[in-house]
Amino acid sequence: MKTSDARRLLRAAAAATKNAYAPYSRFRVGAALLTAGGEIVTGCNVENVSYGLTICAERSAVFAAVARRLRKIQAVAIVASGPKPPYPCGACRQVLAEFCPASTPVILAPLRRLADFEETTLGELLPKSFKL
Repeated sequence: MKTSDARRLLRAAAAATKNAYAPYSRFRVGAALLTAGGEIVTGCNVENVSYGLTICAERSAVFAAVARRLRKIQAVAIVASGPKPPYPCGACRQVLAEFCPASTPVILAPLRRLADFEETTLGELLPKSFKL
């Protein structure tokens, strides 16, 4: 993925962290998806006092895209308030696999150091995703 595109997605994900609802962990996460049509759709984590009901930023973004009938995702960026690049949980990896090919770039960066991003692919994160 071109560095300029990666930075644009990272900025959108960073902006999404401002909308996170994280009163329990204080760990704010934002995700940005680049759709096949060139649109960027964002999401943020939303915690709940009953932690199992919490939604991650990645799934929040995917569900927002699907609600807009945008089901082909070309790239993903994830930014979080912690000191390291935030890797998606297993549930988010599987949800992404529903709408992204294994070759989809996944860009990860800590909020305070967007220039220190890492790039991987969904296939590297989830080499044997569940498929019907």
